[in-house]
Amino acid sequence: MAKNKIVVGCQWGDEGKGKVVDLLAEKADIIARFQGGANAGHTILVGDKKYILHLIPSGIIHRGKICYIGNGVVVDPFGLIEELELLRKEGIDTGDRLFISSAANLVMPYHKLIDSLQESKRGNDGIGTTLRGIGPAYRDKVGRFGIRLCDLYAPDKLREKLDMYRKTRSDIFSGTDDERADMGKIYSDLLEIAPILKSRMVNVSIELAKHHKDGKSILFEGAQGAMLDVDLGTYPYATSSNTTVGGALTGLGIGPKMLDEVVGVVKAYTTRVGAGPFPTELFDDAGEKLRETGGEYGATTGRPRRTGWLDLVALRHACRINGVDKIAVTKLDVLDGMEKIKICIGYTLDGREINEVPLDLSDLWHVKPIYREFDGWMTSTTEINDFNALPEKARNYLGFITEDLGVDICLISTGARREETIVM
Repeated sequence: MAKNKIVVGCQWGDEGKGKVVDLLAEKADIIARFQGGANAGHTILVGDKKYILHLIPSGIIHRGKICYIGNGVVVDPFGLIEELELLRKEGIDTGDRLFISSAANLVMPYHKLIDSLQESKRGNDGIGTTLRGIGPAYRDKVGRFGIRLCDLYAPDKLREKLDMYRKTRSDIFSGTDDERADMGKIYSDLLEIAPILKSRMVNVSIELAKHHKDGKSILFEGAQGAMLDVDLGTYPYATSSNTTVGGALTGLGIGPKMLDEVVGVVKAYTTRVGAGPFPTELFDDAGEKLRETGGEYGATTGRPRRTGWLDLVALRHACRINGVDKIAVTKLDVLDGMEKIKICIGYTLDGREINEVPLDLSDLWHVKPIYREFDGWMTSTTEINDFNALPEKARNYLGFITEDLGVDICLISTGARREETIVM
């Protein structure tokens, strides 16, 4: 049976999963996205052409690959159609290659309105949401108020659900003239786009089971990162879905035996977008240099990312809860110009040393990082595609990481392009 791999982020998202999925997709037959929504931003650079995908699996850039969006993803139908159109203009045909779970919940215009209103009310205590309506959509899904893709093809049921939603959310919508709360307009707009998506609607669980039985190689794609998992991340400064391996099982309707290898994506340093604790965050020139050299601005929001040194405490946590087999290290080249590089090997809390992430957020806010300092290699690693050709100090840096985590490296990214990669 062909080996199936799952790609998960091991930090606070933005680890470079788009490039890793794009590379691994070359040897896969099927690529399936299992959670998140348009709050994700997976960037792929092919030659001088940049693709930024929010909903469609990164493997779609490879011609002939079949891609699925699972029931665990909350889908903005209007945004999806825009993304499909952008790919069409780039000459990428998705007609018989992209399919969506009929059970996928939809992100509606009113979810974005609610997201904006709630974040505004939080004021300085905001969680830094992307305002894409993801949280409210997941909340409606769990609260059983959600509208699924299949509902678009039952007009009476759709109208009934929208009317019920307006009644039950009258406290939010009363007095507003925002068109995102206009249920009549939403209803007509949904019916207008419904024919475009109908041919793509499938039972993803059944389709993946068939592919697996036929010996096809399946690549499972996650969004965000382990430290943003709603259960095991820095809650409440987290996303609204399970970003870890468990999210793939429920988000695609598959059993654990379908997963053969877990690939954790690790940026060579650490970034975070939005509010929440970040033990290794830098506020000095080193942090600014990482941001500018690494182009650390959100692919979805454009916001500058917070930057910091690599955090092995958080990575141990991510590797354990995901059962990571191998890691893919990205953006090694960003460290090329750093004279000194630090790695957090532990925390101190109230004078005692700890080596695990405390799930009590009040503790994580107050930990202090314990650092191990390395000399930088001060030479370019860009375009190097042989591990032995890396500077010795870069190899030592990577070796320290793998020894601590107890996992091997499967690839190292030394630049944004496909060819700027070391495959181990």
